[in-house]
Amino acid sequence: MGFVKEFKEFAVKGSVMDLAVGVIIGGAFGKIIDSAVKDLIMPLISAVIGSVDFSNLYVVLKGTVAANLPLEEARKVPEAVVFAYGNFISVGINFLLLAMAVFLLVKGINSLKRKEEAAPAVPVAPTPGEALLTEIRDLLKNK
Repeated sequence: MGFVKEFKEFAVKGSVMDLAVGVIIGGAFGKIIDSAVKDLIMPLISAVIGSVDFSNLYVVLKGTVAANLPLEEARKVPEAVVFAYGNFISVGINFLLLAMAVFLLVKGINSLKRKEEAAPAVPVAPTPGEALLTEIRDLLKNK
């Protein structure tokens, strides 16, 4: 089988297309969660803590850095070692929210699948031809 033909068969398989759709939807979903974290949750958390921007939270491990210096400026100070943890907190909260949203989505889908499986199948009424064949069968049995 030629390389091009084999690649074409691979690329148009249903699972590959499902994966592509999932990646696209996942990217859009990630942006929604990122916006929820940055625009809704972080302002609430920073109101309690007192810092508006988590990305500038850091601790100086070595050297001297002026107080209230932005992170990028603190990194430029010679001989200063900066432990920047603020962005990690933001990304961690973002991940937890995304994981919770995906969990709730999967849980909802599983619940719907269980309801479908539990629903009894509706008996289909026999067609007139099937009813006639059943009558003939029963008559032949009784002979």
